[in-house]
Amino acid sequence: MTDQTYCDRLVQDTPFLTGHGRLSEQQVDKIILQLNRYYPQILTNKEAEKFRNPKAALRIRLCNLLSHLQRSSERDCQEFYRALYIHAQPLHSCLPSRYTLQNSDGTDLDTGTERWELSDRGPLGFLVCLSVAAGLALFMYCCPPDLKVLPKSRRVLGFSPVIIERHVSRYLLTFLAGDL
Repeated sequence: MTDQTYCDRLVQDTPFLTGHGRLSEQQVDKIILQLNRYYPQILTNKEAEKFRNPKAALRIRLCNLLSHLQRSSERDCQEFYRALYIHAQPLHSCLPSRYTLQNSDGTDLDTGTERWELSDRGPLGFLVCLSVAAGLALFMYCCPPDLKVLPKSRRVLGFSPVIIERHVSRYLLTFLAGDL
């Protein structure tokens, strides 16, 4: 491990944390309230009111809070990181000091934060695919079995598992075999 203290980490992370749009007003308020309610209090009631003042800009309040914590004890900085982890975990995993810690000892401290992206088409692509699947299911369920169109559509659907992945084709073939 490295000799970097929580106060040193806070100095390194301050420009990142005060960047535009990093922390919302609600997240900052929750962090301040947690630091105020921690026993013994890290922030007094008066300090908490000052840092939560809605008349001041969020960035200014956050800069004042971080500079106040940098001047205080190591435990206070550590509790700030704990509050940040609780109330803004995605941001906590992207802190520059975390990358410094990861690179310094060669181990990955950020486990379990893999991001899964199922589709790059967004919500509209999902809705289109869901609509097509629901339409086909409704068509197969509602059409009477005596229509001449239905066997032709069953033949088309019967060949579609060649294109569809194996686990989906099993369900489709089971459905078609049950109705034939």
